Amino acid sequence: MKRALLAPVSEIRKRDRLAPPWPGREHLVDDQRLFVRQTPATSDSAEPALYIHGLGGSSQNWTDLADVLSDRLAGQAIDLPGFGHSAPSTKYTIPALAQRVAAWIGKSDRGPVHLFGNSLGGAISVYLAATRPQLVRTLTLISPAMPFADVRRSTQSRFLPLLAIPRADRLAARAMAGLSPEQVVDQVTANCWGEPDCLPDQRRLEAIDEVRRRMSVPWNSQAYVRTFRALVGSFLQSYLPGSSSLWRMAGQVKAPTLVVWGNLDRLVNVGLAPQVGRTIPDSRLLILDKVGHVAMMERPEIVGRAFLAMLDETRDTNYTQADVEE
Repeated sequence: MKRALLAPVSEIRKRDRLAPPWPGREHLVDDQRLFVRQTPATSDSAEPALYIHGLGGSSQNWTDLADVLSDRLAGQAIDLPGFGHSAPSTKYTIPALAQRVAAWIGKSDRGPVHLFGNSLGGAISVYLAATRPQLVRTLTLISPAMPFADVRRSTQSRFLPLLAIPRADRLAARAMAGLSPEQVVDQVTANCWGEPDCLPDQRRLEAIDEVRRRMSVPWNSQAYVRTFRALVGSFLQSYLPGSSSLWRMAGQVKAPTLVVWGNLDRLVNVGLAPQVGRTIPDSRLLILDKVGHVAMMERPEIVGRAFLAMLDETRDTNYTQADVEE
């Protein structure tokens, strides 16, 4: 594990305003209807990238990072089954979701890609990079949901008793029905952002619109509960004998990897960051001060600079080593 480097500010796209969510459309991938957003590249030499959101998130979570990297990357952001605009699935396990992502990479004929994953998307990305290395050029993990034993260290731990209750999705739906979209967004922001007051008004309004639409689909709560249950199940499997451990898979990742964490992450404790960095062979670590669980939304420019520094390492570009807390 190395400390992450930062490319100069001049290496990333300069923005004079916040872009709206990138356009997308639905695709039929095998038997699954998946929604994929496209961030147009701003140069002919841009390389293919794929962004995977976390539990309860969507492709909109990547709007800003995809924007600042659009000079170098032709980005696509996928809505996982049951989230965003994608249809629900019959399976929400890490292997099943990784297979959906792999199927999309194959269908789009863009692989190998620079793969980005946040939280649940990070766990999926680790699985994919370990089992389908030919599809992944580089790997960027932002607060990946890697297994940890003490669930009390996550604000999500209060939902664990719900997993033991039959038809928990119905209880979750009733609880959600008592909240307005504005309240849902404010609760999510309080949990995910290191400094919730820094969420731009434009992004808050976009998130409210998305939550309002998501709450109108019948599978919203079921997709969340089943995916959460499968994620917790993957944590348990990782501490049992066998080849399905995400930690064992992390040790098999061959792609150059950037690990980014916020020191105010309330969902996946930052104390896990060095372990992730040590486990993945070719990794570099960046821990950001006053940042929570979604560094790509909170500090897209710094995450972009760290990614570009990793990308340019093989081109003998000399960058200054970043402080661990930037």
